[in-house]
Amino acid sequence: MTPNDSYQAQALAAICEGYEWPEVVILYEDTDYGYQFLSHLNKAFHDVEIGMPYMSSISISSEDNQILKEFNKLKEKQTRVFLVHMNASLGHRLFVLAKKEGMMTEGYVWIITDYLSNFLNSMDFVARDSMEGVLGIRPYVSRSEKLDRFHERWQRNMVTKKSAGSIRDFNVYGLWVYDTVCSLAIAAEKIGPVNSSLLYVSTSKNGIDNTNLKISAFGPKLLTELSNTKFRGLSGDFQLINGQLKPPAFEIFNVIGTGEKTVGFWRPDRGISRELSPTGERTYSTSTKNLKNVLWPGDSVTQPKGWAILAAGKLRVGVPVKNGFREFVNVTIDPATNRTIATGFSIDIFMATLPWLPSPINYEFYHYNNDANLSYDGMLHCIPQMFDMVVGDTTIWAPRAKYVDFSLPYSEPGVILVVKNMKPFDMWIFIKPLRWDLWLAIILASILMGIVLRLLERRVRNTNKESIQPRQERLRMIYWSPIVVLAFPERNMVANSWSIFVLVFWLFMAFILMQSYTANLSAILTVDQLKFAFSEDYYVGYQDGSFMKEFLKEHLHIDESRLKSYSSVEEYHDAMSRGSKRGGIDAIFDEIPYMKILLKKYDSQYKMVGPMYRTNGFGFAFPVDSPLTSYFSRAILAVSEGSNMTSIEQTNFGPGDSSEDPLSSTVSPQNSSLTFYNFGGLFIIVGSVTLFALFCSETSVGRKFTALSALYSQMCFSFIYSKFCSRHDDGEESHESIQNVAGHTSSEGRDVSIVEEPPNRGEEEICESDQQNESDFAEVELTSINEEMKS
Repeated sequence: MTPNDSYQAQALAAICEGYEWPEVVILYEDTDYGYQFLSHLNKAFHDVEIGMPYMSSISISSEDNQILKEFNKLKEKQTRVFLVHMNASLGHRLFVLAKKEGMMTEGYVWIITDYLSNFLNSMDFVARDSMEGVLGIRPYVSRSEKLDRFHERWQRNMVTKKSAGSIRDFNVYGLWVYDTVCSLAIAAEKIGPVNSSLLYVSTSKNGIDNTNLKISAFGPKLLTELSNTKFRGLSGDFQLINGQLKPPAFEIFNVIGTGEKTVGFWRPDRGISRELSPTGERTYSTSTKNLKNVLWPGDSVTQPKGWAILAAGKLRVGVPVKNGFREFVNVTIDPATNRTIATGFSIDIFMATLPWLPSPINYEFYHYNNDANLSYDGMLHCIPQMFDMVVGDTTIWAPRAKYVDFSLPYSEPGVILVVKNMKPFDMWIFIKPLRWDLWLAIILASILMGIVLRLLERRVRNTNKESIQPRQERLRMIYWSPIVVLAFPERNMVANSWSIFVLVFWLFMAFILMQSYTANLSAILTVDQLKFAFSEDYYVGYQDGSFMKEFLKEHLHIDESRLKSYSSVEEYHDAMSRGSKRGGIDAIFDEIPYMKILLKKYDSQYKMVGPMYRTNGFGFAFPVDSPLTSYFSRAILAVSEGSNMTSIEQTNFGPGDSSEDPLSSTVSPQNSSLTFYNFGGLFIIVGSVTLFALFCSETSVGRKFTALSALYSQMCFSFIYSKFCSRHDDGEESHESIQNVAGHTSSEGRDVSIVEEPPNRGEEEICESDQQNESDFAEVELTSINEEMKS
C-alpha cells in the first residue's frame, strides 16, 4: 500500500534537470530494495539525458573505514552531485563521515530520497547538523483538522504508555498504515455479514492436506471492494491504482540547522512548482527558477554547477612534444623546476576559452613524448590516468571517439593532396593559348581571305587620285590585307564594296580571336597549370604520429609500402625536392592547417590539388562523459566567432593568415588551350559571308542579282521619298488655307476674298529629277551586265 517508486525517481530527475546538473553519482543501500529503486533511477535519468557515471553500493554492515575509502574514490571524480538512497541508521553514519572528509562544503550537492527523509525526526543532533544544506524530497501530507486530532491522541497514548524515542513520532508510513486499515474496514463493511463456516476454503490437493495455509472464500470480493474504495484519509486522498496508492505530490525541502524549509513541490501532472495550488496552467515544468532560495552545503547561496576539477584544484592538461609544426604546440621544459611551458596556436585557443568557462580553473601542463616518437593515439590513451584533458593539434577522428570525448573543432577541417607546381613556362609559351588545329585554321583562313580579296579587287580600277598606293602595289598587298588591316586600318587597300563587306566580318572574327588569345595567355602566365601524375614507383608522405597512416590505408587504399612519415615542413620540402626516384616522395597527404604552413613557406613550388577529404579538424580531448566537454565546446564556439580569432591566427602563423580566407583546394589540371571547335561557328559565319561576296561579284548570276536588288531598292526608296514630298506639299497648302480663313473672320465685318497662289513646284521637280537619275543609273548598270553576258 505504497506509491510506485518510479514517480519519486521522476521527481528526482526533474530536480536535477531543472538545476542543469549533467551527472549524478548514486549512493544506495546494498539491499534488494536499493537495487530495485536503482532501476527506476536509471530509466528516469536516461529519459532526461542526465548521466550516472558512478554508482556506489554501501552495505548496512560497512565499517567507517570502508565508507571513507569509498569517499576517497568519489573525491577523484569531477561530479559533485550525490543522490543518497538508504535507511536512517546508515544515512546517519554516511553524512557524519562526509562532513569529516570535507564533502559538505561549497560546490557539493547532496540529495536524499524519502527512504531517509521520512526519518529525519529520528536522527540525533550530530547527524542533523552534518546534513546542513541537503536537498530532499518526501511525499507531501497536507495539514487537516482530522490529522491534528489524530496527532494529539497519538501523543497522549504515547505518554500513557511511557514510550520514548522515535516511537513517539510518526511519519507518512504510519499514516499510510492507518489509512490502509481504514480502507480494509470500509471494504469489509461493504461485503456485509458472512457465514463463518464458509470463511475459508481448503488448499489441499487430492485430499492430502500438506499445509495449514487457508484461503478466504471472500478474498476476491474483498479485493474488488478494496480496489474501488476512495476516501479522504490522514495522508490525503486514498485511492488504489493497479494495486498501489495513487502517486502523491512530493515536497521539496532544504535541511537548515535542525529543521527543514519547504522550497517547492513536484506533481506528476505539473512538474515543479513553488506552491501546491490547484489553479494555474496545467503544463509540466522542470524549471527551478520559481523555487524558494536554497541554502547549499558550506552555507552557500550560489547554486553549485554540479562538477569540479580534481580535489587538488589542478587540471592536468596534456600537451604533445613535437619535432615540427611548432606553430601549433611548442613545448619547453624548465630545467630548474622541470615545469612544462607550452605556447602555440592550440595553447592560445585554450587560454582564450578559460574566461568563457562557468568558473575559473587552475591548470598545469604535463608534456607527453619527451624522448620517444610522438603518437597522438598513445597520448589520448593516457586520459584520464595521466591527463584530465589533452590540448594540442589533435584531430577529431571517429576511432578515437571510442575512448575519449572531443570538444567542438577550432581549426579548418579536411585532408588534401599537395604536389609540385609544374609551371609550363618556355620560349614557345606564346603558342600555347591556341591549339594546333586553331592555329592552322587561322593561317588557312588568312590565305583564303587574301585570295578572295584578290579576286574581288581585280575588276576595280585605281581611279582614286588620292590613293597612296598604285594598282600593282595594292594588288600585292591584297594577300597580306587580312593581317595588315589589323595593324594599318587607315590605309586604303581595297576599293570594291564587296571587299569591304568581307573585311568587316573578317575583322569581327579577328578581334574575337585576339581577345580570346590574350585572355588565355594571361591565364597561363598567372595561374599554375598542374601536370601531376604519380610515377611508377611513387611514394606519398604523411605526418609522423598522426592518424594519416591509417586514413590513407583504409580510406584511400594506398599500400603501406608506399608511405613515408615526416615530422616538419623542412623534411617535407627535402623529400619533395628529391622525388620518389631519389628516395623522396611525389606527393603529401595531410590536413589543411599543416599544408597552409608548407605552402606559405614554399608558395611558388607546391600547390594543393584534387578533392578535399572530409575530417573534423582539431579539438580538445576529455574523458568519456566528462562535463568539461560541453563547457569547453561552448567556449570554443564563442572564441571562434569572436574578434580575437584572427589575431590569434596571425600571431602564430604570420600576418595575412586567417581561416576566414582559406587557400584554394583545387586547380583544374586539364589543358586550357583553345581549339578550332570553340570558334567553329565564327569561321562558318565569315566563310559564308566570303562565299556570298564572291558569288555576287564574280558570277554573272550574282552580278545580275546584285543589279536587280539595287534597282528594286532604288525604286522603293524613290517611291517612299516621293510620298514624303507629296505629303509635305499638302501640309503646306492646308496651313495656308487655315491662315486665310482666320484672317477673313478677324476682319472688320468686310468680305475678304481668298486668293490662291500657284504652288511652288521646285521640290517636286527635284524629287522627279532624283528618281529619273536613279532609274537611269540602274538601267545603265543592267544594260552593261547584259552586254557582258552576251560577249
